[in-house]
Amino acid sequence: MRLMKNAMKYLPSISALLNLCALFSFAALASALVAQYGFNLHPCPLCIYQRIPYAIIAVIGVFAYFLRGKNGKYYLAVACAALFFADAGIAVYHTGVEYGWFPAPTTCSSSGGIGQTLEEMRAAIMGAPLVTCAQAMAYIFGLSMAAWNALAAAAAFVATSFVLWKRRGE
Repeated sequence: MRLMKNAMKYLPSISALLNLCALFSFAALASALVAQYGFNLHPCPLCIYQRIPYAIIAVIGVFAYFLRGKNGKYYLAVACAALFFADAGIAVYHTGVEYGWFPAPTTCSSSGGIGQTLEEMRAAIMGAPLVTCAQAMAYIFGLSMAAWNALAAAAAFVATSFVLWKRRGE
């Protein structure tokens, strides 16, 4: 019991937690953009979807910096935890698509019907995504970038939820 009381003083406040969530989100977005523009790893539609929760969390973090009052910040931190959970879900789905566990969404592939005209086939080819969701662009230590994102977002969700649980009612 005494150990838990001592550990509580090392947990971040809700304000600091929101800053950490925003910092983590900025880092995740920066690493995705470096991979895209620095290493020429083009994102698929699911990769783009995985960036949306991080962008929202970053905006929440900036907004929370100017917000006064503990209640509002607590609920913003809950929203950040929910967004980390959503991002982990998208990343798990994307990893499943890469490993063939789940079918890819229609936005990730071109499905052409039989008997199309030449112009319809040309339009389908030109409108097809450059990168398929079923093929990972890079593997780092044996895991795809989507798998690493799933682990990172899940860890952020667990850490954020733990701090929120311990700081409830403060």
